[in-house]
Amino acid sequence: MKIVVLDGFAVNPGDVSWSFLEKYGETAVYDKTPNERAAEVIGDADAVFTNRVIIGEEVLSACPNVKYVSALGTGYDMIDVKACRARGVEVCNVPGYSTMSVAQHAFTLLLSFAADLEGLCGIVKDGLWTGIPGFQYQKVRFIELADKTVGIYGCGAIGKAFAKMCQAFGMKVLATRRSKTEGEEDGITYVTPEELLARADYISFHCPLTDETRGMVNRDFIAKMKDGAVIINTSRGAVLNEGDVADALVNGKLGGAGLDVLAKEPADPENPLLKAPNCRITPHSAWTSKEARMRLLDVLDANLGSFVCSGKGINRVF
Repeated sequence: MKIVVLDGFAVNPGDVSWSFLEKYGETAVYDKTPNERAAEVIGDADAVFTNRVIIGEEVLSACPNVKYVSALGTGYDMIDVKACRARGVEVCNVPGYSTMSVAQHAFTLLLSFAADLEGLCGIVKDGLWTGIPGFQYQKVRFIELADKTVGIYGCGAIGKAFAKMCQAFGMKVLATRRSKTEGEEDGITYVTPEELLARADYISFHCPLTDETRGMVNRDFIAKMKDGAVIINTSRGAVLNEGDVADALVNGKLGGAGLDVLAKEPADPENPLLKAPNCRITPHSAWTSKEARMRLLDVLDANLGSFVCSGKGINRVF
């Protein structure tokens, strides 16, 4: 078997090992491959791993040996599943590997709006720790999270892990999901989307990108939220109408936005969120802890091993 990893740098910048692939056959690992060179790099390979490189009909037609395609993560929108199915190509992904890391990152973003740690440290560095009337800490944000309300929009595995972190700080946790909008479970109160928007001080998005959720967080959506509420998004950037969110930050309707994802990545220099007040953007890094990436490689190994033995991967997407 010949194996090609098209763009492995994000998953493994050098601190973990691809050696597990070698037991299955000849392996070539590329840090990054331009889309236009995908077919050339794949050549006569049997198995292909991709992070962002598009595997579509044109590539599959040029590389008839391909029998197995795997996403280097959970999302597989870069793979034309229909074209693969038509050619009998197995497609797998890696669900669940980054649950705790993404939940932790979302909570870190939330915490950053509750306490301006950099500002408080700056008081000391700048010699403003005086202890007299007018002491500078009064000018730096520090909000107690206990009894504040967080709303979780899309409460699957990541949302539930995030909920536990919020509960540990004494927060009231609301959630809504397509299949559950009432009742209580594990300390989470399920409500309708409308009630969640009206009550939450913080809203964290953990929903998939679908036709229903694309651009969902728009002017009308934000208008239903509490004044000064903060949004956190570690799901998919296109869930937000970025222009409307930027406007809401400028006019103060939103108190802040903590984002790990954007509709176009890397960030377009013209993206209005880059200049919006109280907006913190991290570079789609919530999944990148070493622990998460090591779990990812373990699942890649298990999927390919299953395919070699049985013709079917464990985490098949069809």
